Amino acid sequence: MAKAKKRTRGVVWRIVLLLLALGMAASALVVGEQWRRYQTFADQALSSTNSERVLEVKPGDSFIRVLQRMRAIGIAEGRDWQWRALAFELKVLERLQVGEYTVGHGISPRQLLRKLEAGSVIQYRFTLVEGWSMRDLRAALATQEALGHTIATMDDAALMAALGRPGVHAEGRFLPETYHYTRGVRDIDLLKRAALAMDTALSAAWAERDDDLPLQSPEQALVLASIVEKETGRAGERAQIAGVFIRRLRLGMRLQTDPTVIYGLGAGFDGNLRRRDLQTDTPYNTYTRTGLPPTPIAMPGRDALLAAVHPESGKSLYFVARGDGSHHFSATLSEHNRAVAKYQLRRQ
Repeated sequence: MAKAKKRTRGVVWRIVLLLLALGMAASALVVGEQWRRYQTFADQALSSTNSERVLEVKPGDSFIRVLQRMRAIGIAEGRDWQWRALAFELKVLERLQVGEYTVGHGISPRQLLRKLEAGSVIQYRFTLVEGWSMRDLRAALATQEALGHTIATMDDAALMAALGRPGVHAEGRFLPETYHYTRGVRDIDLLKRAALAMDTALSAAWAERDDDLPLQSPEQALVLASIVEKETGRAGERAQIAGVFIRRLRLGMRLQTDPTVIYGLGAGFDGNLRRRDLQTDTPYNTYTRTGLPPTPIAMPGRDALLAAVHPESGKSLYFVARGDGSHHFSATLSEHNRAVAKYQLRRQ
C-alpha cells in the first residue's frame, strides 16, 4: 500500500513538473512574440502623410504628454507601453529636448526618439538684407511667426537700452546676414546676435583700414559704409563709390548724396525727391552740410564695410546713375554735367 502511494505521488509530481515546463515554454513563446513585435515596432517606418508633421516638446513636458501630442498629430503606430519601453531603452525619458521636430516620411519610432534626445529641432531662418533701414528691419521681424515678439512697444531708444547700448543710434547697428533660430526665441535676442555680429565685422574692417583715411573712428566708417550700401547694389562699384566720397571728404567738398537727404526726410518722403528737398537743411542733408551725416542711414553689409576702409584710388569726384543699376564716374564737373545730360535724357 505504501509503495502504491509513493508511486502515485511520483506520477503527480511528474505531471506538475510537466505542466510547469509547458507553462514556462508557453510564457517564453509569448514573451518572445512580444519582443519580436516590439523590435518590429521600434524600427518600422511610421505611416506617411501628405505633408511632414511637426511634434512640439514644451518646457516641463513628461514623456506621457509628448506621447499624447504624437497621437494628436496622427502617429497611431505602437502601443503606449512600447513607446515608453523604447524611450526607457534609449534613455530619452530624462533627456527630452524642448523644441519643434519634423516627423518626416520614412522615420521610425527609434529614429524619432533619438531626435528628441539629440535636440535635432527645426531651425528657422531670418535674413537681414543689406540696405534695410530700422523701419524695414522691424517690419520684417514682425512677420516671423515663430519668433517671440517683445520689441513692438519699444521705440529705438528703448530697444537699444534693452540691448545694453543706451544712447546708441539703432540705425546701421545690425549686420545683414542670415540668422537661424528655433521657435520661441525672442526677437530681441536675435537682434542681440545681429548687433554683436556687426561689432565684430566693423572692428575687423577698421583694424585693416587703409592709411590716411579722413575717417576718425569705426563709427564714421560705419556711416560711410551705410551711404555706399544705399548708393549702389553692384558689388564691383562699392569701392569706386567709397573712393569718390573719401576724396570729397579730403577736399572738404559736400558729399551731395541723395540717400542721406531721403533718410533725413523720414516718413515724409513720398518716393519723389524734389529740388526743394535738396535745399531744405536737416542734419542728414549732405547738399547743405559738409562732412558725414551724424549716424548711419541703413544697415551696411560686410562688402560695404570693406569698401569704406579700402576705397578705390582714382580721380573721380562725381557719379551719375546710368539707369541700368550702374554708374558713370567723372573726374571733372564739366564731364559730370555731360554725363548727367546724357543719362537723364535717356531716362526721360
